[in-house]
Amino acid sequence: MITLTETLQNHFKNQDIIEALSALPGKVYREKDGRKTFRTPINGKNYFIKLYAGIGWKTLLTSLIRFRLPVLSAQNEWKAILQLESLGIETMKLAGYGERGWSPAGRQSFVITDELADTLSLENFCRNWPSTPPEKSLKRALITRVAQITRTLHANGMIHRDLYICHFLLDISFQSKTNHRRNLHLYLIDLHRMQKPLCLQRRGKLKDLAALYFSSMDIGLSLRDLFRFIRIYQNKPLKSALQDRRLWGHVNRRARSLYQKAHARKPSSLF
Repeated sequence: MITLTETLQNHFKNQDIIEALSALPGKVYREKDGRKTFRTPINGKNYFIKLYAGIGWKTLLTSLIRFRLPVLSAQNEWKAILQLESLGIETMKLAGYGERGWSPAGRQSFVITDELADTLSLENFCRNWPSTPPEKSLKRALITRVAQITRTLHANGMIHRDLYICHFLLDISFQSKTNHRRNLHLYLIDLHRMQKPLCLQRRGKLKDLAALYFSSMDIGLSLRDLFRFIRIYQNKPLKSALQDRRLWGHVNRRARSLYQKAHARKPSSLF
């Protein structure tokens, strides 16, 4: 099963698509466990391509023994992109996808997306906020948008599983526009691990929220900023939103644990 835009169909006409994609030059961003992610120009336009060559039986069996669900193909990502589009969440734009092979350990697959030009991850965009605070209205707008995206995901049973602020790409062209708050575009990326589990929903949501908080701990957020996120995420008045003390207590503890493990020091305390 292969799906390509008309432009890519014409470009790869009469070629083995997976072999052709594998031979393309480009800047490699990640190459691990049978998965390669790179950027390449095709007919003067940049694309991001993820190729899956199969993880092998050894890795597959090891993951299953450890009760971990490995990502076997690009199918997970292209389905996630289509799901986000149906929910109105801005994400990558599909240009092509496909897979072949029956073996779960050796299935070949790919996903092609248009490059999100003029974007910057929130991790980089917010990096200097502690020393150079942004406009309050901009910070409020970004917190609101991240909370809305997270709420929409979780309300529809979807767990990102890598919900760090580096996986939100901000279209920075808004800075040159007069009504830049209205022109704010925030794209959620890196969807290859996204799941819609039938059980353990609360646990998955907790991990997403903890990852988000952990990755935001050094960008100068105030307690009021955190409360804004909680209120919008819960879609309730703050007093009611804070009543789920068990959830937010778990989120705080897990985020602090992630921070200490990553930085070998304790984070500053807001809660």
